[in-house]
Amino acid sequence: MSHANATLTPITRLRLARLIVESDWTYAAAAKMFMVHPRTAKKWADRYRSEGPAGMTDRSSRPHTSPNQTPPELVRRIVRLRWRHRLGPVQIAGQLGMPSSTVHAVLVRCRINRLSHIDRVTGEPLRRYEHDYPGSLIHVDVTKFGNIPDGGGHRFVGRQQGRANGVTTAHRTGERGKHYRPVIGTAFVHTVIDDHSRLAYAEICTDEKAATAIGVLQRAVAWFADHGVTVERVLSDNGSCYRSYAWRDACADLGGPTPGSWTRWLITRRLAA
Repeated sequence: MSHANATLTPITRLRLARLIVESDWTYAAAAKMFMVHPRTAKKWADRYRSEGPAGMTDRSSRPHTSPNQTPPELVRRIVRLRWRHRLGPVQIAGQLGMPSSTVHAVLVRCRINRLSHIDRVTGEPLRRYEHDYPGSLIHVDVTKFGNIPDGGGHRFVGRQQGRANGVTTAHRTGERGKHYRPVIGTAFVHTVIDDHSRLAYAEICTDEKAATAIGVLQRAVAWFADHGVTVERVLSDNGSCYRSYAWRDACADLGGPTPGSWTRWLITRRLAA
């Protein structure tokens, strides 16, 4: 839809119609002035006579009836084959004897045109849950990655140079393993994500102990507060740092200073897959 001041949008249509209806211009003369077809000028003049200025607005071009639309029973058969057998548009069209483009249009309309949008177990479209407002629930987790040695690892600089970079890094850090082999170490990425807004906070730490996780949580809550988000609940897995009494007490302290106020800060855990 074009803006209201463009040619032949509501304002200009009204001017065109008024010249014909109120100033007795011919359709051809008015059409020539506004550089449109006389049939177009007649259409807007007739609509102005019957509806007035309100008739100059845009209308939907959707037809009132669609006699060639795919029948509901056929739509259900397409959806059934998609859910139960994970068939594509070409395979479904071959079984039902219809164009694959029609099958694809039905799948798009039903929002199951991509298999990644369908639950593998139930065959139902995936429904993402989301809490009502920011801070209602945050997710915490830890992901482990191998550290990259100074100068790059073997995937980037080759195995020989990567090994030499590892030795150099081990000399700097003093980390040595079995048989005096250089140890690059592991990076523990602690992530905190708000369920509603997907606003994320992350820290790279050297371990995943309870004290480290608590420190990350406290700094994350303060960081969220600076962004106008008041945290109420935290969701974690069954990692050892999240099952400790120290973690429980830290969540209780963040809930508030008064006795019993920590019940506003609910500790939830999701079962490990």
